Amino acid sequence: MITLGIDAHKRTHTVVAVDEVGRQLGVHTTTATTSEDHLGLVRWAERFGSDRSWAVEDCRHLSRRLEADLLRAGERIVRVPPKLMANARDAARTYGKSDPIDALAVARAALRYPDLPVARLDGPAREVRLLVDHRDDLVAERTRVINRLRWHLHELDPVWDPSPCSLTRNVRIDAVIARLGAKEGMVARVALDLAQRVRDLTQTERALEREIAVRVAELAPNLLELVGVGPLTAAKIVAEVADVRRFKSKDAFARHNGTAPLPASSANNGRHRLSRTGNRQLNAAMHRIAITQARCHEDAIVYLKRRLDMGNTPTEARRALKRRLSDVVYRTLLLDAEPVQPVSLEQAA
Repeated sequence: MITLGIDAHKRTHTVVAVDEVGRQLGVHTTTATTSEDHLGLVRWAERFGSDRSWAVEDCRHLSRRLEADLLRAGERIVRVPPKLMANARDAARTYGKSDPIDALAVARAALRYPDLPVARLDGPAREVRLLVDHRDDLVAERTRVINRLRWHLHELDPVWDPSPCSLTRNVRIDAVIARLGAKEGMVARVALDLAQRVRDLTQTERALEREIAVRVAELAPNLLELVGVGPLTAAKIVAEVADVRRFKSKDAFARHNGTAPLPASSANNGRHRLSRTGNRQLNAAMHRIAITQARCHEDAIVYLKRRLDMGNTPTEARRALKRRLSDVVYRTLLLDAEPVQPVSLEQAA
């Protein structure tokens, strides 16, 4: 088995081929990052035989197109986390840093950790993630514009202080625009431009939210049935997980979303501590579900009470609830990922 480690960059890619024990067999650097250059990598790799695997540092903003071209060419690719690549480079006998050294570290890290995630072509979850990230950017931009608008409104009239979160409503922002239209001066003009910008951002954000809800209803209908999971939370989970089948177990999924506690034992003192690792966006989604269920879901309320009776603090009980919810979300995503079985005419009758 030949492993080809790739150090991906914006304008060039460097590939190092190693054998099964990590000995370097060859180095190749592309002059560009077009699809033709990527296919040139495949032709170069053919000299090492057909029994090969590619290892790419997991930085998909640089390697996404490269992965897609290699996958369409029938190649197998594994993704190496940057942390593992850095550890492999530090453990090498070669000092310094260069593209060939990094590519060699990627290949050796892939050999050392044979259970790395396998790359696949982007599916519908990628489109959901693009929409979710775009909406998050619009919401953040709207917040910044509203903050500037409020200072201008205060300068025009110190008594004019709209209630919190009211400027995202069409009725209130239209009233602000109408009032500003009757005022003169440069401050009023700038404030009017900001208010119109807020209205435009709100309309675009709500249109995106409706589109996201439709897409998530098709991709994860069972996830939406869980208490505390709305369209935006479900979309965030679908976007960050991508394909739940890439996790070998519910425990691996919990480790990925940061709900699995970390062991912190010493001598005879056995204990666990809060994990601050993992995907923080997924962890935030689990937290929102837990907070909602703790308020209105009977099973969660009973579970929290039992944990409190065991001597847990409210924070510890909530962490335990998030860990259980991680397993529920994992099973539900697996159910949504199963292909729909076709129904025959006899079954329909």
